[in-house]
Amino acid sequence: MLDVAASPFSPRGEGARRADEGAPGASKIIKQDIRKHRPVKTAQARQLRQNETEEEYHLWSDLRARRLNGYKFARQVPLGPFIVDFLCREKRLIVEVDGFQHADSVTDQPRTEWLNANGYSVLRFWNHEISRERRSVLETILAALRGRLVFSSELPRFYSPAEQR
Repeated sequence: MLDVAASPFSPRGEGARRADEGAPGASKIIKQDIRKHRPVKTAQARQLRQNETEEEYHLWSDLRARRLNGYKFARQVPLGPFIVDFLCREKRLIVEVDGFQHADSVTDQPRTEWLNANGYSVLRFWNHEISRERRSVLETILAALRGRLVFSSELPRFYSPAEQR
């Protein structure tokens, strides 16, 4: 005869419970997975990939297929409530390509702060930098990937979570 009380499985009809559920005085802490699949954001990211700017196209040609010293990048990636232009997941580095619409953007700073708070470094480049100085842009990205780039007043568009502390 099987002792049901000793069974490690939950009884039929009852779902498994987390350790903090039902404990007196315990409050549930639900941490949002920022990589969670969101159909609306995925569709928006696909649309952005299809309508990329010329600068994004050129930079992607240098970053795709591990062409930048073996580092793997993805483009137009949904992260939490945002979609980032290019992401190296291994190094948690985001590369953003900014056009004229970002010149007076009030949403960029809170967006960057949110990404930093979630452990991502953000590197921003203007469209004209990619068009005219692509080699320098790639060298800067490579320096950030290797951990050789730190925030300074000369490079105000690199935002690292380590620098926020």
